[in-house]
Amino acid sequence: MSIQVQNISKSYNKIKAVEAISFDVKEGELFGLIGPDGAGKTTIFRILTTLLLANQGSATVAGFDVVKEYKAIRNSVGYMPGKFSLYQDLTVEENLTFFATIFGTTIEENYDLIKDIYIQIEPFKTRRAGALSGGMKQKLALCCALIHKPKVLFLDEPTTGVDPVSRKEFWEMLKRLQQKGITILVSTPYMDEATLCDRIALIQNGKILKIDSPENIIKKYEKTIYDIQSKNSHQLIQDLKNYPSQYSVFAFGEFIHYIDKNKDFNPNDLKNYLQNRNHSEIEIHLSNTTIEDVFMDL
Repeated sequence: MSIQVQNISKSYNKIKAVEAISFDVKEGELFGLIGPDGAGKTTIFRILTTLLLANQGSATVAGFDVVKEYKAIRNSVGYMPGKFSLYQDLTVEENLTFFATIFGTTIEENYDLIKDIYIQIEPFKTRRAGALSGGMKQKLALCCALIHKPKVLFLDEPTTGVDPVSRKEFWEMLKRLQQKGITILVSTPYMDEATLCDRIALIQNGKILKIDSPENIIKKYEKTIYDIQSKNSHQLIQDLKNYPSQYSVFAFGEFIHYIDKNKDFNPNDLKNYLQNRNHSEIEIHLSNTTIEDVFMDL
């Protein structure tokens, strides 16, 4: 295993940020921690990259203990924190040279690892990092995290605040890095990115709700979800919540996602109920289950 976490807990004063978390990441795997802000993702990352001590539990990264062998871990991992943390007043090239030097290597030595990413920002190598766009900053930060050829790459919400095109490009880059044998642990609040990982851990309030491949999580979900729409969507939510057999109701894009408690649920009964409450242009049809649906239910 590339990463092993056993019963890790961490509190800040009386607030439990992480509670008895356990998971493992196989070598060469792209593993995702999926959850909203405040779920405990960054705390887990900081413990695994030796920046924070857990209150209890144990963990190993690349075969090294996070407490006893923290120096070996720091030489074996690349870490890209959620906030852009490179030197804003240094140029692209100066930042990369600086990080290579710290790890006792050179840009040339590991250029093959960052080549695909670096060629996209090379035309701007004399530009200061602070003047780069969000997508460019992201690529530079990834290059700096990779320049010493780490065994494990930690990416804490790498695509937050980045435009959709750059997000797509970034995940394509991760897939290519994975093919080079690097283990990747990535956290994200974006549920659509969960499907791009080999396996995911859904996390909320410092606790893991479920661990599996995205396909299995969706396949094993037994409830039937309906997409519902009418002319007055705000009133629609309220009326659906008042329907006697409703199990859950929440907005999902242009539709309302609805689950009923009854196995023999008849959509026509619900449609009549909504028509009696003055709804018009009512649409009810089966929905495709997503990771977000499962997460909301859990």
